[in-house]
Amino acid sequence: MDDNGLIELRRDIHRWPELASGEKRTAALVADRLRAAGLEVTTGVGGHGVVGVLHGDEPGPAVAYRADLDAVPDTETFDSDFRSRVPGAAHLCGHDIHTTIAVGAAEELCRVRPARGRVVFIFQPAEENLTGARAMIDDGLLDRTKPQEIYALHCAPIPVGTFVVTPGAGLPGQDHCRISLPAVGGERIVAAVNALSTVRRPQTPEQLQQLMQDLATPDGPLSRYVYMQSFADADSVAAWWRAWPDERYPEIRAELRRLADGAAIEFPAPPFPAMVSSPELSLGAAESLRAVGEVATLRAAYPFNGEDFALFLRRVPGAMIFLGVANEAVGLHGMTHATDFGADERAIGIGVRAVVGLLSDRLAAIS
Repeated sequence: MDDNGLIELRRDIHRWPELASGEKRTAALVADRLRAAGLEVTTGVGGHGVVGVLHGDEPGPAVAYRADLDAVPDTETFDSDFRSRVPGAAHLCGHDIHTTIAVGAAEELCRVRPARGRVVFIFQPAEENLTGARAMIDDGLLDRTKPQEIYALHCAPIPVGTFVVTPGAGLPGQDHCRISLPAVGGERIVAAVNALSTVRRPQTPEQLQQLMQDLATPDGPLSRYVYMQSFADADSVAAWWRAWPDERYPEIRAELRRLADGAAIEFPAPPFPAMVSSPELSLGAAESLRAVGEVATLRAAYPFNGEDFALFLRRVPGAMIFLGVANEAVGLHGMTHATDFGADERAIGIGVRAVVGLLSDRLAAIS
């Protein structure tokens, strides 16, 4: 495996980020690498989605692996010689790393071709606006490829060389509303709405460590939570929130109606569902991952991010695994969606080895 070549691929993608539904260049890079490795490649799936299928030597089960392609609509402040060259777009959530790891795993598995079965590599567009997974599913991806299990890695602000699994948990869904305002009172409503939050983003490594401890504790303080944000404009208050578990959303809507105090309130769509990993497959993945690094287990969903990988997991059993990319000693905190997001690039080689081992083990285990 060429770790340096993969790092250069990541930096190329990082320099030229593309926002949701505009991932044309990134998709072309991926498709070219997959074809060169020998995969059966389909492009234009659900937009700029790319699917690569690797066939083993004999027929057998199919296991899928998903990576996301798009960048965040924000401005990068982390200084490097490969920082974003595109105004208003940056890979602040690590999707460049996710894509690179999936390409590297596909190339490596081509070299050590599985004895049986198929691996379906899914490169998904438009994760940041939660439309890409639905578009690929509606395009018939899962019906055509018929995977029996599906997996993904996601960057996380934990030390490089470590992994986290979330059996029965994962990431929360989200909901949003708009409250029409009377002549005055917007700031009062914003304050009341924001007061519904029961969790705050960690600002220091110590706060993050405490958060992870709370998430790892069954029935602990984060077994139920709300993370709320709202703001007022000229004539309304807009709010969005994440909650765990999904049963919280009707409760929160009822409380928001009360806080609106007779003002018109609109909920434009049903809540987006939580991403819930299979308990059994998460713990099974942990056994494979221990050959590569340390593995921790969280029992509640990390509060501050959502994922449309949730829609794949509602159709196919599987798990998302969190990959450590932080190295505080050199100023790389790995906090996704921060404008100064920085990642230890050793995580790329670690991730490739983890994915190759996991997918190989699953193909061998499924009857």
